[in-house]
Amino acid sequence: MNYISIDPVIFDLGFVKIYWYGVMYLLAFISAYLLAKLRIKKNHLFTNKEVDDLIFYGALGAVIGGRFGYLIFYSLPSFLDNPLIFLSFQNGGMSFHGGFIGVLLSMMLLNRKTGKTFFQTTDFIAPLVPLGLFFGRIGNYINGELWGKTTSSYWGVYSPDYLGEWAYRYPTQLFEAILEGILLFAILWLFTNKSRPLMTPSSLFLILYGLFRFIIEFIRMPDTQLGYLAFEWLTMGQLLSLPMIIIGIFIFYKAQLTGKQL
Repeated sequence: MNYISIDPVIFDLGFVKIYWYGVMYLLAFISAYLLAKLRIKKNHLFTNKEVDDLIFYGALGAVIGGRFGYLIFYSLPSFLDNPLIFLSFQNGGMSFHGGFIGVLLSMMLLNRKTGKTFFQTTDFIAPLVPLGLFFGRIGNYINGELWGKTTSSYWGVYSPDYLGEWAYRYPTQLFEAILEGILLFAILWLFTNKSRPLMTPSSLFLILYGLFRFIIEFIRMPDTQLGYLAFEWLTMGQLLSLPMIIIGIFIFYKAQLTGKQL
């Protein structure tokens, strides 16, 4: 299969460019907003006004945290040399794990306003996140970034790497879009259709996202500026995902002991 090349720029108006990647972020926030509105029809923990605030806080946390996370986890020397590169969004560079931390911090700020507990909020937003991840990975595919390793298997896509060298590579962006996006959404949405012990939706998100990401990293090329961190296979993505799995398992176990309902 050949790589379907799509111009990352939708419109070039001269003084401003509209990128597909930015549109994917917008679709991510819109999908989270619509899903949240659906959830409050059954889960009355949040009001319509609180959902509006939740999406606003979450969007800020995702964008700011995602950018800081990329610069700290993947490009620290450049960031320390020139902190103003934080503003260079047009050059790319966003980290899921940074965005994840940013969203958690923004939810903690929101809870001071709404009076909700930490896990009440994270359990509510857990099913809202995966579709956003789906759109983000489609944006990665359009940008022609984060490709997998070369392969001779049926799953390979004939595509260029960051140096412009063409070869058959795993389309790991699409694999992640399916696993971290569609499959994770389906599991969490169905799981939360029934009343569950407090903390279980949050723990399930941590376990499954961390597991899916950890597995995909084995066939995804490591970031060029970092390479493998150890053992000729450990990537930064795996290093950051492993604590999610461990913490998720611990929280899930604790949730079963307490049995407190959301």
